[in-house]
Amino acid sequence: MTESVTPISTTFNPAAIPFPLGQAANVAETVATGLTGAFAAYEVGDFYDELFEPAGSPRPECKVLFSHLQRLSAEDLQRRQRAADRSMLGLGITFNVYGDGQGTERIIPFDIVPRVLRSPEWNELERGLSQRIAALNLFIDDIYHDQRIIRDGVVPEHIIQTASHFRRQCIGLNPPKGIWCHITGTDLVRDRDGRFYVLEDNLRCPSGVSYVLQNRQLMKQTFPAVFERVRVRPVDDYCSRLLDALQSLMDAKIQTPNVALLTPGAYNSAYFEHSFLAQQMGIDLVEGRDLVVSDGFLHMRTTKGFERVDVLYRRIDDDFLDPKTFRPDSLLGVPGLMDAYRAGRVALANAPGAGVADDKVIYAYVPQMIKYYLGQDPIIANVPTFLCSDDKQRDHVLANLDKLVVKPANESGGYGMLIGPRASRAERQDFAARIKANPRNYIAQPTLSLSRSPVIVGDRIEGRHVDLRPFIIYGKEIFVLPGGLTRVALRKGSLVVNSSQGGGSKDTWVVAEES
Repeated sequence: MTESVTPISTTFNPAAIPFPLGQAANVAETVATGLTGAFAAYEVGDFYDELFEPAGSPRPECKVLFSHLQRLSAEDLQRRQRAADRSMLGLGITFNVYGDGQGTERIIPFDIVPRVLRSPEWNELERGLSQRIAALNLFIDDIYHDQRIIRDGVVPEHIIQTASHFRRQCIGLNPPKGIWCHITGTDLVRDRDGRFYVLEDNLRCPSGVSYVLQNRQLMKQTFPAVFERVRVRPVDDYCSRLLDALQSLMDAKIQTPNVALLTPGAYNSAYFEHSFLAQQMGIDLVEGRDLVVSDGFLHMRTTKGFERVDVLYRRIDDDFLDPKTFRPDSLLGVPGLMDAYRAGRVALANAPGAGVADDKVIYAYVPQMIKYYLGQDPIIANVPTFLCSDDKQRDHVLANLDKLVVKPANESGGYGMLIGPRASRAERQDFAARIKANPRNYIAQPTLSLSRSPVIVGDRIEGRHVDLRPFIIYGKEIFVLPGGLTRVALRKGSLVVNSSQGGGSKDTWVVAEES
């Protein structure tokens, strides 16, 4: 008799999922709904489809878009897609791939068929994300101060102490306005049941919002007639909201705080985004060599001499911020920066130490954090998660590697994980050895049937799996950018949406139901 093991989040029962994604794809059937043109052979399959109902009719919020797409020939769709690709190239919307022998820069693949979300559905996500960020901010402040959540037995102390991004140097820090996570990108997935679940949190240097803004501009050029008919919530004010939030950190001390964006440099994978955001906000883009701490304040070197910087939107990891506090061999940061920060003479966003919440083991405890700090039930559930550091849960994971997705606690970009149903026996054996050697470093989750969205593939349209990364700004209040970045696994059947592994992106429309 096998003893049942309950994952850390019990929002739904993984056993209720009848088969993993790889098997579900085998039962897909072409929907006979009179679809024509590029949609003629479209398969909804046994997934939640973002455009179509299970019977094959367009969802109410997608009718205007679908009607327009149906009137276009496959050749016209391809022509518009190529025009969007050329615009991407002309705008320089690229990312860098480390260790790529084919060259350092690539165009971000962009699919012109947008993903559409209903306003009521989005409003619930907005409330859930605001709730989650509020709880995470309280958690980060707590673990660097009183650690009540540890004393009360909600989160085990060893989980915090062994977290890769827990920074002891940040114990006792008091960031301006008490805000640690100023900018967050939270990854959501939709399962076969149509519900959204939180997949992970990104609080260190979340990237991708520049693609949201640029994708929207490209879509307005690609489908101007649709935008005239559909009320899509705008995203254009993101940069002004971000600048307001950054300036608000020091507005009690300075009337108009001077803001700069700190980048590691042109070879960073997100350098396009760094330069784009700085340009859109009208602030200086700087590297560590452009900055110096003098007389206890942070200054920027200019052609006219030193200029004070009051708020630094940093896009480099904690370890490289200040060689006097963190890694002594860092050439990217600014010596003495943390002293100026502790003294309240400069604000940093995100605050150093906030990345502790990126740990996927700590992610598993966020529902408990929401209950502990806010006295509320989570509005958006976590994916049920097994912690390999727990003996019983680890035994369950090892016995079911062929059914689970196993992830390391601190990898990103889709690297270092095992998709059990698609892995070979040798790969599962290798992961079993890794788990046994370092159980704290691994979590496991059921294989979800990720929702799919139509994508242009040659002269036809096919379904591809997607996730969603909304962006949240925590300033004077919490603001969630409507829609966010829909990332697409462009390879057929793939679950990996990351651009470094062949993924692309879509524009995400939040529209009124009757659209």
